Amino acid sequence: MKCFYSIMVILCVLLGGFPLTAYADTGGSGNIDTGGGGMGQGTSQNRWTSGNEGVRVTVVRASDHAIVAPSIDLTNAPPKVSLYHFGKVSKLQYSNGAKLSPIKGGYACIKPPQSIPRVISSNGKNNIEVIKRYFCSEFLAQLVANHTGMDYDVLIGGEYRLLLEPVAYFTFQGVMIATTATEAAMYDQQLSGGLRKKMVSLTHKNLPLSMFLETADLGYPAWGGSRSTAASDTDIISSLGLGIVRFKDMPPEEPEISTFDYEYRTNTEVITAVTVKGGQSDPDHAVSVVFHVAEQSYKVENVYYPEGESQLAWIRWTTPAEPQKITIMVQVQGSASVNKGSIRVNIVDLDDNPPPDPQADDRNDSFSWPSIPGKEQRTAADWTVWRPWWHSNWVWHSGNPEVVGDAGYWEDEGNWEFELDHYSASLTASMAAIPDEKSPTARGKRMKSGYGINEEVTTHVSTNQSSAVTPAQNAVTYFPEFNYELYWRLLERMGGGYDMTHEFQENRYSTYNRRTHFVPLWVRP
Repeated sequence: MKCFYSIMVILCVLLGGFPLTAYADTGGSGNIDTGGGGMGQGTSQNRWTSGNEGVRVTVVRASDHAIVAPSIDLTNAPPKVSLYHFGKVSKLQYSNGAKLSPIKGGYACIKPPQSIPRVISSNGKNNIEVIKRYFCSEFLAQLVANHTGMDYDVLIGGEYRLLLEPVAYFTFQGVMIATTATEAAMYDQQLSGGLRKKMVSLTHKNLPLSMFLETADLGYPAWGGSRSTAASDTDIISSLGLGIVRFKDMPPEEPEISTFDYEYRTNTEVITAVTVKGGQSDPDHAVSVVFHVAEQSYKVENVYYPEGESQLAWIRWTTPAEPQKITIMVQVQGSASVNKGSIRVNIVDLDDNPPPDPQADDRNDSFSWPSIPGKEQRTAADWTVWRPWWHSNWVWHSGNPEVVGDAGYWEDEGNWEFELDHYSASLTASMAAIPDEKSPTARGKRMKSGYGINEEVTTHVSTNQSSAVTPAQNAVTYFPEFNYELYWRLLERMGGGYDMTHEFQENRYSTYNRRTHFVPLWVRP
C-alpha cells in the first residue's frame, strides 16, 4: 500500500504585544451602551453638525467571525457623494490587518424608510433603549437582508450577527470626510495626532463613545473605561465605536479566562509590554517604566506621548531554561500609570511530548488521511512610537526703561509637539521534508515505510525596529499519524538571527542518532 502524508509546522514568533449586542423582535438580543459629552466650538475648516451621521452594518458569521456580505451604510441625511471616505471596511477587517485606503467620491449609502434614532450625541444624552429597539427590530433585519442579498430567515436563524459601527460626516481641514470611529483613530495616528487636535470632541469622544459593548463578543471586550472623556487612539481601535445585534437566544461568546497574562516558552527571547498613559510625557517631564523580572530589573526611559494618548513600553528578555511561573512587577516613574502593575507569566517546555518508540508492527489498513487543522496565524504586526520635537516660539520681553542696561530679552515660549513613527514586522517561513540520506529505499522524495525523514524549516523576520522584535525561535512539528495532535516534536535551532533554520533534534531511537523522524507510511512533503 502506498500512502502519502503532509507535515504541519507551527511557528512561535514574538513580534513585539469590541462589539455591542442587542435583542430584537426577530428574537435578537442587544449588547449596546453609549456615552459622550459636550461639543467644542468648530471653525469653517473643522466642524461637525449634529445629525450628520450614519451607521455601518456588517453581517458576520458567529462561528469564525467571517464577513459574509458587503457592508452597508445607513443614514437619514445622505452626504454629497463627492466626499472623501475609506470605503466600506469594517472594524473586523481593520483588526485583521486592513489598512486605510482613502477614496474621493463614489460614496454610497442607504436612507431607510424608517428614520434612524440619533446615535452620535452632542451632549452625551442619547436614548440607548430607543437605539436598541431600532437596530434589533424586524424592520432593520429585513432591510439588511434586502440590501445584502441574504435570505431573511437565514440571517435571523442564529448563525449570524450584525456588527454596527457609527459613521460621522464632518469637515476636516476644509474637506468633507466620512469615518467610523476606528477609521478616525487610525487616520489620527497617520497624522501624528493632527485630527485629535482639531476634532477631539467628535472623533475621540462622541463618535467612539456613541456605541460600545456591555459584554465581550466577537473577540472585542466590554468597555470599562470613561464614558464622558476623550479616548486614546489605541482604546478606540481596540474597544470603542461598535455594537452587535445577536439573533435568537444565542448567548454571547464567553471570554477566555486565564490565570496568566502570558504564556512563554523556555529558553526563548521574548517581548513583554505595557501601555503607559496619563498626562503628557515629554523631555521636560519624562516617564520611565521599570520591569522587575525574577532578580533582574529592566528600566525603559523616556517613554513619550502627548496629552490624551498612550504609549507602549517594552523589554526584551530571555526566559529561564526550566518551566516555572513568574510574576513581573511594573513600576512607573513620573506622573503616569500602566495598564498592568503586575504580569503573571507561565513558562512552559514544548519539548515534553515527543512521539513514542517507533517499533515495527502490523500495517494499518484502516488509516485515513486526517484533515490538516486550521491554526490561527499571525505573520505581521504594526505598532507606533511617539517622538517629541520642540516647536519654538521666540517672544521679546521689553526691559525696564528705568533700569540702566535692562534693554529686554528674547525668550523661547514654545511647546513640545509630537510625531507618530510607524513600525512593523513580518514573518515568512518555509518547510521541506525529504527522506533521510541513510534510507536505503529512498527514490527522490519517496521511500518505503519504516524509514526516517529529515525536515528543515527556514524562517525570516523583517522589521524596521529590531529592538521590538525577536527571531522566530521555536518551531513545532505535528504528524498525520497522530491526527496532528497528541504527540509533536520541538525542532532545534540551527543558527541565530532573523534568518533562522530549524531541524529535527537527534532521535534517540535512531541507530546513528540521526536528525530524523520515523514514518509509518510513504511520504510526500
